Amino acid sequence: MTHSDGPPLQPVLPDSRADSTALSALAEAVGDRYLLRGTEHTARYEHDIRGLHHGRALAVVQPGATAEVAEVVRICQRFRIPVVPQGGHTGYCGAATPSALGNELVLSLERMNRVLALDVTGGTMTLEAGVILADAQAAAARHGLLFPLSMGSQGSCQVGGNLSTNAGGLTVLRYGMSRDLVLGLEVVLPNGQVLNELKTLRKDNTGYDLKQLFLGAEGTLGVITRAVLRLFARAERRVTVWAVLPDLAALGSLKRELEEGCANNLTSFEFMAAEALACVSAAGLCARLPAGDAAAPQVLLEWVLPVGQDAEDAAMQVLSPALAAGRLSDVILATSEAQRDAFWQVREAIPAAERALGGSVKHDVSLPLAQLPGFVVDTSAALRARYPGVRLSVYGHVGDGNVHLNVIPPEGEDAGAFIENDGPRVSDFIHSDACRLGGSFSAEHGVGVLKRDLLQRHADPVALELMQSIKRTLDPKGLMNPGRVL
Repeated sequence: MTHSDGPPLQPVLPDSRADSTALSALAEAVGDRYLLRGTEHTARYEHDIRGLHHGRALAVVQPGATAEVAEVVRICQRFRIPVVPQGGHTGYCGAATPSALGNELVLSLERMNRVLALDVTGGTMTLEAGVILADAQAAAARHGLLFPLSMGSQGSCQVGGNLSTNAGGLTVLRYGMSRDLVLGLEVVLPNGQVLNELKTLRKDNTGYDLKQLFLGAEGTLGVITRAVLRLFARAERRVTVWAVLPDLAALGSLKRELEEGCANNLTSFEFMAAEALACVSAAGLCARLPAGDAAAPQVLLEWVLPVGQDAEDAAMQVLSPALAAGRLSDVILATSEAQRDAFWQVREAIPAAERALGGSVKHDVSLPLAQLPGFVVDTSAALRARYPGVRLSVYGHVGDGNVHLNVIPPEGEDAGAFIENDGPRVSDFIHSDACRLGGSFSAEHGVGVLKRDLLQRHADPVALELMQSIKRTLDPKGLMNPGRVL
């Protein structure tokens, strides 16, 4: 399935002579080596990780410093060239893929990949936007600190992209979304000016918090080039537990009970329905599940262990009430780092399993926690009734109300045809159901191109007009990632 963006807001590049002049100016700005032209050089920048979005770039530019980004953007303003900022190429909503028009410049941040400073005393790290998330984590760890943002794509996603989409991940429960981890930003604005808000302050109550405009804006208001991130004390020990649930009804009370038991040190509360785990087994990505009852929903729990406390004692202290009440069973405590990694590998294998089974219609919804169990049960039943034979891969960061209710075509049915023909109706049903219950159609993946129309349909009209006003003010020519989000 291929999605194409609508035309940009303004006329762009009226003739090939303008193309040639603009490309010459861009080559001069970054060096000819870092201006990629021709399909053999640009192809890998022209599609998304899921294969849903395909386009054609006018060229790909790879600036190496903020000054070069600013000059590139100024050139694009002069020649009315739309700019598509691109990070690690792991987004799910098409925000970083050029359109099929062939008139957009892909601005790749991959060369801007340096950690610039790390302040152990202040607990901050300053880095460029192209730093791979795993490298940022490793840089913090070398100094005995933690950068807590964590997700399955951390080996390839870039921090700038994480901030541009306000990525969530596996530790939101304790540390928050990406925007909660940012103290300062440097941003190249659509007119080529550089906004320098690279502050390391925890407290700075001096007017509007401008950095928040660009966190989650998906490159539509400017290009994030550098950031100051919050770091945390690195826990020496943690408890990791895999357990079976009798049903979903008590998820909310179970979360509250666990948080109280571990003194709010719960970092992860991951949920996996039986069918999602069955997909992992069917795809051959897991020889054996950690727990015995493969027909029951299961959870992966993790929390930070206070200094001096024994892991087994701590686990039993926190989990005993839930075990005694029958809210958990088959509890398995990871007794080594290898076993912990094995638990997480099962959880993180679910998206790969869906791809191995032919692909899925993906959803990223969030709900008030009290509504989540009913939503999963009722919406799953309705989908099975409407589309007999479909397989449901349901999992997520249930501790923060985020669930991925993904629909895999019936076995033997052409996956591409199902996703193309039935996918829009499936998604409309799921998104409408989530919003009806006070939830969101995009918990952590963003809007991009894929969910742009959903934003128009479900956003508060006043909020939508404010977004459009901000966009017109900062980007009056409509050249910064046009057709994404709005």
